[in-house]
Parts: sequence; C-alpha cells; structure tokens
Amino acid sequence: MASLRRDVAIHNERVKLFSGFVNAIGLGLIGFAVLRPLTVNLDEVSGLTVLWGVAGLFLHAISHYILVMLRTEDNT
Repeated sequence: MASLRRDVAIHNERVKLFSGFVNAIGLGLIGFAVLRPLTVNLDEVSGLTVLWGVAGLFLHAISHYILVMLRTEDNT
C-alpha cells in the first residue's frame, strides 16, 4: 500500500511539473510575442503576433488539460 501511494505521489508530481513547464512556455510566448510589441511599438503588431499569441494560449490551455492525468489511489 505504501509503495502504491509513493508511486501515485511521484506520478502526480511529474504531471504537475510538466504542466507547469508547458504553462510557462505558453505564457512566455504570450509575453514575448504579444505584450512586448504592444508596449514597445504598435507598428510591430502583425498577423504573426496574433499567431504566436494563439500558440501561447493553446499551450496554456494544454497545461490545464495535462492536469487531468493526475491520479488518486482509487484510479491508478
């Protein structure tokens, strides 16, 4: 029983770490591709800015979906 609890805890921590990593990449894309051009020079905003912003939002949403993979001891 203790081994199962340990395995579930390890799995959950790895899932949370991966989700946080994907979230950080997504928010970094949003910050660099969207917020930076908006604050520095509005002339730099283009379709590519929107594309990278959508990619960042997509990665942010994926990070929420990754958390669905968290386990409990009941559903290992």
